[in-house]
Amino acid sequence: MSESHRILKQVFGHTEFRGTQSEIIQRVLANEHALVIMPTGMGKSLCYQIPAIQMAQRGVLAERPGVTLVISPLIALMKDQVDSLVSKGVSATFVNSSLSRRDREDRYQQIANGQFDLLYVTPERFRKPEFLAAIAKREIQLLAVDEAHCISEWGHDFRPDYTRVGEIRESLGSPPTLALTATATPEVQADIVLQLGLQPDQVKMFHHGIERPNLELRVEHVWDDDRKLNAMLDVIQRIAGSGIIYFTLIRTLIQFSDSLHEKGIPHLVYHGDLTRDSRRSLQDRFMRQPGQLVLATNAFGMGIDKEDIRFVVHAELPGSLESYYQEIGRAGRDGLLSECSLLYDQRDLATQMEFMRWSNPDAQFYQRVYDFLINDLEQINSFGVEWLREKLHHKQKHDRRLETSLAMMERWGVVGGTLHPLNLSVETELPPRFTDAILVERKLKRDQHKLLKMVEYANSEGNRKAFLHNYFGLQLSDPAS
Repeated sequence: MSESHRILKQVFGHTEFRGTQSEIIQRVLANEHALVIMPTGMGKSLCYQIPAIQMAQRGVLAERPGVTLVISPLIALMKDQVDSLVSKGVSATFVNSSLSRRDREDRYQQIANGQFDLLYVTPERFRKPEFLAAIAKREIQLLAVDEAHCISEWGHDFRPDYTRVGEIRESLGSPPTLALTATATPEVQADIVLQLGLQPDQVKMFHHGIERPNLELRVEHVWDDDRKLNAMLDVIQRIAGSGIIYFTLIRTLIQFSDSLHEKGIPHLVYHGDLTRDSRRSLQDRFMRQPGQLVLATNAFGMGIDKEDIRFVVHAELPGSLESYYQEIGRAGRDGLLSECSLLYDQRDLATQMEFMRWSNPDAQFYQRVYDFLINDLEQINSFGVEWLREKLHHKQKHDRRLETSLAMMERWGVVGGTLHPLNLSVETELPPRFTDAILVERKLKRDQHKLLKMVEYANSEGNRKAFLHNYFGLQLSDPAS
């Protein structure tokens, strides 16, 4: 039995590797680079966790003890992942903004002193001199970049600080690098390699495809809310077990929740307007109790690794095939048959078009927001977002371009401070990505293309799995499946 296999069995409780996990691990242990595209729930994390344990057991240079560094955008998941590893006897920790200043300082000292074999951080952490000083005392044996599609502007969840990962990697001594994601189109795959500062021939691709034979993909065209409710009831009553019904709008979620209550259908409700404690409690209940139904926005998903979800219903059209695929990927992780139904109402397209407008302010709007921040910062911090919204677009209270503008400016370091509660400072001038109309328009066209492909999928009369494979640049191994 190999050392990797022994760790798999004794630490993680699995008897066999899945797919190419073993090959990926051996490549990493040989100090080579890899890009892994593997469906959610299929074991991406083991591809760097097992090498991290093995590398720690090998021993390291006395002056600079080794560590595996995991860059991830998911603060909400880091504690859960680390707690799970620690419960298995793995020396792991995280550093992020959820820690108090005192706890962060203590952890920096522990890191500098050589503690921990596995360290989870966000890319934003590399802005902090104290962290840089601590990590400089360690030998980075492996750099794992989770949710690697965030590196690419072509990706569906682009994070500006991820654009620095190539620079970060170089500053760490260009260690062996493992990039991992669940979904990436061919353009995104190429961009990940480029942004990491690597050449294509240096990186081996491990593409597990998106083939989930046990998922039955269905699309039902509905024309009004009554037909949509009846379609939901059909799935709920026909399929036993846990399920998720996804909505785009909170108000629509609540409307259908009321309708299900009237029908005597018990369920949970999860959305971003709930308190953090409420969301955590609801998620824990869904995970622990069998046969739970939850109505949720896409805020529900991170950390959901429940094996026996028997159905996922999209009650409203998602904005992209990437988002859709990630969400249906939560069904049937135990390998048993599960159903994924999209209820397509053409009226929902208008909702997505409005979302797209909100998430793509034009260059003139960005400039107006910035001018207010420069000239009226004290009033903005005193009277809040609603005061500024009134100045920008008067009575259009449902317009969310302001929230997008402030969030993007925060991501790119244009403003500092906090958005919740509002206490901002202006740090830099607006970069070209906000002021260049051509760049702003290019982002809008990318989003429009993604939505178009989502609509084409909904209207496709052919093999929907083949449609998905073609979108992600793959071939379906069995065209009949």
